Amino acid sequence: MSNESWRINGEYFESCNCELLCPCLLSHAQARPTEGHCDVVLGIHVKQGNYGKVDISGLNAVQAMMTPGPMAKGNGTLAVYVDSRANEAQRAALEAIFTGAAGGPPSLLGPMIATRLPTKSAQIEFKSDGKTWHLSIPGITDVTVEGVTGAGNQNVWFDNVGHPFTQRLAAAKGTSSHYKDHSLVFDNSGRNGHFSAINWTNG
Repeated sequence: MSNESWRINGEYFESCNCELLCPCLLSHAQARPTEGHCDVVLGIHVKQGNYGKVDISGLNAVQAMMTPGPMAKGNGTLAVYVDSRANEAQRAALEAIFTGAAGGPPSLLGPMIATRLPTKSAQIEFKSDGKTWHLSIPGITDVTVEGVTGAGNQNVWFDNVGHPFTQRLAAAKGTSSHYKDHSLVFDNSGRNGHFSAINWTNG
C-alpha cells in the first residue's frame, strides 16, 4: 500500500516538554531539548485528503514520540493512533502515512525513530477555534494548547522554521497536556506548543 500517492489538506498541532521556545526549531533538530530529552504529542485533522483512491477526509490521527536527546540524534520511539471512525482501507491509509511508510512529511521523522510501537485504532477528538486546540483519546491522552498572542491580540507566528512538517508555525503553550500509553508517560502542561495549517503530499 505504501506506493500510493497521497495528499492531505488540514490542521496540525503539537505539545512538547520544552520550555517556550523549543530549540529544535532554530537548529534543524540538532540542539539539546531544554529538558535534555523530547516528549511530544502531535494531533492531525484531515480536512480533505486521499491515499490513492481512498478518501480520508474528515479523519484524525495522533503521533506520540520520545527521543532521549536531540531529535536529530535519533533513537526515538513512535506511537501512532488512527481514527476509529475509519473503515479498514482508511485505517491502513492513515497508518501508512503517519508511520512514515508512505513518504511525505511524516517520513522525515524516520531517521529519528528506532522503535515503532504497534498502531492503535482509537476514538480521537480534535477541535479548534483558531486560538485553542484540543485533542483527546479516552484513557490515553488529553491535550489543550493555546496560541501565544502578540500585537492586536493576534497569534504570534514563526516563518521559515526548520520543522519537518511545516515552515510556518504559531507559537503556543500547552495549558493541559497529558499522555500515558505503552511505556511512555508525558506531562507537558505549561510547556511549548505549536499549530499550523498543513498541505502535505508525497509527490
